[in-house]
This record gives sequence, C-alpha cells and structure tokens, in this order.
Amino acid sequence: MKPFTLQPADILLPKKGIEQWSVVACDQFTSQPEYWQQVEEFVGDAPSTLRITLPEAYLEDRKEERIAAVNQTMEDYVANGVFEEHKNAMILVHRTTVSGTRKGLLGIIDLNEYDYRKGSNALIRATEETVLERIPPRVQIRKDASLELPHVLLMMDDPDGNVIGCVEQKIDSLATAYDFELMQKGGHLTGYFIPKALQQKVQAALNNLLAGQDDPMMFVVGDGNHSLATAKECAALNDSPAARYALVEVVNIHDPSIQFEPIYRVLFNVNKDHLLAYLQEKVGAADGDGHPYTVVDAAGESILWLSKTAELPVGTLQPVLDAYLKENPEVKIDYIHGDDTVHALCKQENTLGFIFEGMTKEQLFPAVSADGSLPRKTFSMGHAEEKRYYTEARKIK
Repeated sequence: MKPFTLQPADILLPKKGIEQWSVVACDQFTSQPEYWQQVEEFVGDAPSTLRITLPEAYLEDRKEERIAAVNQTMEDYVANGVFEEHKNAMILVHRTTVSGTRKGLLGIIDLNEYDYRKGSNALIRATEETVLERIPPRVQIRKDASLELPHVLLMMDDPDGNVIGCVEQKIDSLATAYDFELMQKGGHLTGYFIPKALQQKVQAALNNLLAGQDDPMMFVVGDGNHSLATAKECAALNDSPAARYALVEVVNIHDPSIQFEPIYRVLFNVNKDHLLAYLQEKVGAADGDGHPYTVVDAAGESILWLSKTAELPVGTLQPVLDAYLKENPEVKIDYIHGDDTVHALCKQENTLGFIFEGMTKEQLFPAVSADGSLPRKTFSMGHAEEKRYYTEARKIK
C-alpha cells in the first residue's frame, strides 16, 4: 500500500490583531442574521477572515458582488503584508470550549486520496451523502480565490492516541503559533508549530493505523463534507499544483472533548397539517412504534411516530422531507444545532421543527465502512460555537 502522509504546508497567519481575525465556519448560524451582525460590529475595519470568506447567511444577498469583494480582499491582504508565511509548517491545535480541549493536527491532504462518492474505498471518505446540487454554488465562490481557509475537520480512529500523542509528549519544546480568545463564545485557541522530526513521527504513526485494516480508511470527514467536495472539484478546474491539496485539521474521534450532537430540521413557509399528513401517509406509525420525533411550532410541542425505515431517526425522516420539498418548492429547510434554537425559530408563523435522537460517535466508522455514507447533516461535532474558526490560510494560486 502507498504510504499515507498528512503533509506540511506553507501556512499564512495574520501578523497582528488576531482576536478580530478568526470567525466561525461559514455554514453556521445561517438562519440567525443577528449573529453575523454582531460579528460585523466586533470586527469593524480590522483585517478579518470575515472579509475573505462568505457566510452562507449572505448567499442570497448580492452573491456575485460579495464573491468579487472576497477575492479582491484576499489579494489585498497578501499584497499589504497582513500575513506572515510559515514554510513547511504543521500545527498542533488546542481548542478549548465548554466540552473540553479538542486536540488536532493542521496540515494538507492530497485530494486524490479523497472521494465523496457513496461506496468509495478511498483512504479519505465522506461521512454523509454529498448533494451534488450544493457543489456548484460553492465552486463559484472558490474557483477564482487565491487563498483557502479551512473549516474542514477530518477524524481518525486512533484508540491509543499515538498520532497526536507523539507531538503532545514534546509540547513544552514547541514554538507557539497563536494563543487567543475566539469571538462570539468560541472558546480559546492555541497553536504550536511542529518541527520536521515530529512531522515525520506523525506520518509514521498514521501509517501504523492502516496496518492490518481489511478496508483501509485513514480519515472520514467530521465537518465540512461539501467544502472538501468543492475543493476536489476546483482542483480539476485550477491548473495550480497547490490546488490539488486541501488544508485540514485532523482530530481523533476518541478525544473526550469530541461530542456528537444531532442536527435538527426546521421548515419555513410550511403548512403544519399538510406536512404532518404527508409524513403519516408515507411513513406513519402507531404511537410507541418506530422512531419518535418532537414536533415544534408556535403552539408548542407534540410527538410524532414514524416507521423505522432506517436505523437512525434522521435516516427515516430526511428522505421523506426531501420528497416533500421537491413537491412543495415554496417550503424551505434549514439544519439547526440545539433545541433552544429550534424553539426560538419555530415561534415564527408557518415554521415547523423536528427534534430527534442523534447517533453516537462509536457508530460512525463502522457505518461509513458498511454503508458508504450517512444521510446529510446526520450529526454535528459539538455546538455551533464549537465549530472550527477560520484562522490559517494557504495560497492555492
């Protein structure tokens, strides 16, 4: 088997003002514009990744104009000395939140070793169904960008903790890359540069994980499935050798701070009685039989039972919602973290939410190996505020 490597990269970090620099992944808080308004106010005129990414909350508002501004700002930041470049760098990341301190390794992966198609036997695999219709809008954002900023988290199955552990043993000797509080309740972020000798130990430990596997699989995508799929598509459009690689953070699924949270569904501009009747007709079940769902609207909560057509509740619900949305295009859906947010959104008229039991992280690697992928938006690694913040950048042109 060809040796696998998480490789070092030429990583760009801001020279100063880092507290205003890092913002949360662009696919968070999409139905909460007040969150992004607070970010705007905090950032002000300071250099920030807010100006070189495009929050999906703004996708329907002057998208082409915003994309052009993002691309221009990327070039301006490089030209005006906002960044300091660190050659052949790999970073040990400590992210402290209410869930604990999550430890990860930042480097680049070869996109030729990643395949998002269901049933793939690639070394790096998607955890959820990739919706092909969602890739072209993201390609539009990335294809002319001169920089990439990662919010992708890849997970490895390392029960003994040897890969990150070999670096942790030497942490007292590592130079600090950054150390600061993240905005908007994001917790604390610390990074340490990993020297070449330790980089080689990381690569050897990764290859040891593959030894003896019947179905060799190094990583599965924990967060950022569609972002990584977009990077793969853009690599084929971009003749720059740098575009063949993607900057990612690798974490260990056995890290105690990694908690899986369910991602709930909220539908807007929907007739409650019509949708519930549709669900009952397609997959309805008697009370106490099948999967239970808490249905939330402005009037309060009720319980809905649906036949167990899949092992996970989301696997039963999502295909039927997809069919309903196709037949009723005026209805919109969003994927929401947290019971409180679902209840807050569902106070609006003609809005309906579904809360249900999520999967455990112990189920993930076996499920991907056996079934290829899970329904999209099956799980979230922690709360929305715990998602990866854009901090590091890399030139891809």
